[in-house]
Amino acid sequence: MSGCLHLQNKAVDEMKTDVLIAGCGCAGLYCALQLPEKMRILLLAKGDVTQSDSFLAQGGICMLRDESDYEGYFEDTMRAGHYENNPASVEIMIRSSQNTIKDLLDYGVRFHREADGSLSFTREGGHSAKRILFHEDITGKEITEKLLEQAKKRKNITILEYCTMIDIVCNENSCCGAVVRDSMGKLSVIYARDTVLACGGIGGLYRHSTNYRQLTGDGVAIALSHGIAVEHINYVQIHPTTLYCEQADERSFLISESVRGEGAVLYNVKKERFVDELLPRDVLTRKIHEQMEKDKMPFVWLSMEHIPKQEIEEHFPNIVRHCQKKGFDVFHECIPVVPAQHYFMGGVQADLSGHTSMDRLYAVGETACNGVHGKNRLASNSLLESLVFAKRAAKAIAESPAKAERVIVYPDLESYQNEAALAANYKKKVLNEIARLNKECSMKSQ
Repeated sequence: MSGCLHLQNKAVDEMKTDVLIAGCGCAGLYCALQLPEKMRILLLAKGDVTQSDSFLAQGGICMLRDESDYEGYFEDTMRAGHYENNPASVEIMIRSSQNTIKDLLDYGVRFHREADGSLSFTREGGHSAKRILFHEDITGKEITEKLLEQAKKRKNITILEYCTMIDIVCNENSCCGAVVRDSMGKLSVIYARDTVLACGGIGGLYRHSTNYRQLTGDGVAIALSHGIAVEHINYVQIHPTTLYCEQADERSFLISESVRGEGAVLYNVKKERFVDELLPRDVLTRKIHEQMEKDKMPFVWLSMEHIPKQEIEEHFPNIVRHCQKKGFDVFHECIPVVPAQHYFMGGVQADLSGHTSMDRLYAVGETACNGVHGKNRLASNSLLESLVFAKRAAKAIAESPAKAERVIVYPDLESYQNEAALAANYKKKVLNEIARLNKECSMKSQ
């Protein structure tokens, strides 16, 4: 069965599938598309299928243009990550970039092109060269929409919307599926030969974040609950420039790195430039916070005055429209910007093929930590990293032999009835572990 449906329409309390993927962002969708069509695949979307952070990615996706840029790209990624990256992961991501982009083009993804038809490349903060492909300022939406279109065409792929994974089902150290809750509160068990955690980041745990509010680190919380290895979960990236908004419950709107890459500048309260706008995100964030403290202001100013109007209209139409909606004319005035939680570099520990420390359980995308990003993510590496390692996980699943006999585990669904208490427990579990690790790092640095 293909297409989207709601779990409550199913008249069963148990389902079986070959591969269960928790998450419908670019990592989950691409992983599903790379699996053999003979396998039955079930994808879970916590909300509407379009409510993943992949749809929000504005800037672009990196690609190694040619061998002459390999060392520069590798060094930029390592430097941004404070050299805490896994060099093997970084190399795999960069070396796989051209084939990944070819796949996307084959799926119909439209990247901006030059007058001669060649692909256009731009540059963002932390990059020493132009190596970023883009589609207007909605690159993530363009990529993920095309992946979703392809997934809906596959007869072996079913997508369950408004369906939350609340726990995994396991026998000793082997995962055999998940407990899920639908929008009506009904609990069900989905048994699977292999399970993939692709459930996004942790932005919903923070007051100010560019993430969708329902992305609350479910994969990490479940991993912590089962003793599955996690890594660097205190490595949380703050995006330096989001549109300032006084409403605390509103998702922060990202002003893409590409805007600064194309020439936008940052001003203090006196409209004086105070920083190099192309510094790595963590460094720039610190500089902005320092300036806000000096100015005693809750934001700094961003000006696009040095970018030609036509370029702004062609490259950043979504940003222009959103700012207009909020009462700002980017062509004639500065806009207030402030740092906000944006990306999660840590996650469930995964090897180069997405394996976690639990058998038959994989992690990809922002949920996973395979070492590409180190302590801080380089701009526009997130989409590429998600896709590259999702494909590698799919290959590992396809090549992994099914076990001859698997013990069926029947979880006690009564223990999951209190939805609010479970969510609060998961939130506390993740934030407490982040706080513990931050305290540990602080003590080591003293």
